[in-house]
Parts: sequence; structure tokens; C-alpha cells
Amino acid sequence: QVQLRESGGGLVQPGGSLRLSCAASGFTFANYAANWYRQAPGKERELVASISAEDTGKTGTNYRDSVKGRFTISRDNVLKMVYLEMNNLKPEDTAVYYCNAFDRYTSNDWWGQGTQVTVSS
Repeated sequence: QVQLRESGGGLVQPGGSLRLSCAASGFTFANYAANWYRQAPGKERELVASISAEDTGKTGTNYRDSVKGRFTISRDNVLKMVYLEMNNLKPEDTAVYYCNAFDRYTSNDWWGQGTQVTVSS
């Protein structure tokens, strides 16, 4: 059974930090690009950060401009985990954060249920 399960969300003050984790199971995680998306109330879901699959030969990462220098995505293919380290959080980072895994060869596209991140004083 394919599953992505996020954890680590919560309430944090502006300037604070959180680390999101996503546990994958039921598929060959290393073959998939891993992504973090977020969706704020009344807004469309947006891509926050991505990290390439193992078969690309190198680990490439990409970030949306608004989180560059503050967020870091990483993965552990042995543990089948993907992480999002978020520092210097701002109120505009408040959203439900979703873990996603995508295989460019099969177009398999798996999603987690999401975890709420709220940045507020």
C-alpha cells in the first residue's frame, strides 16, 4: 500500500523554526522526485521545494523564491524519508504542507494528507 505520512507541523512564532518529516512506504522511494507543496486558505496549492530522484546521478534541489535561504529540503533513501527544515518562519508561511512523490517514468504521483503549519504571535 502506497503511503506518504507527514509530521512535524504546529504553531510557531514568527522567526521560529520547524522541521517537517515525510515517511514513504509501499513504493521504491529512491526512484521518485520528492516535493513539498503548501496550500493556504483561499489560495492555490504551490510548490515549495523539490529534490531529485536518486537515478538522476546527483541530488538537485529547487525552491520557490520566497523560501530560498530559509528552507532546506533533504532526503534519506534508506529510511525512505524526506524532510523540510524551515527557519525564520513568517506569517505568510502559514499553510497546510503536503509531501509529494513523483516518478517521471511512470507518472505515478503520490500525496500525503498534509500537516498544518501556523506562524503567529
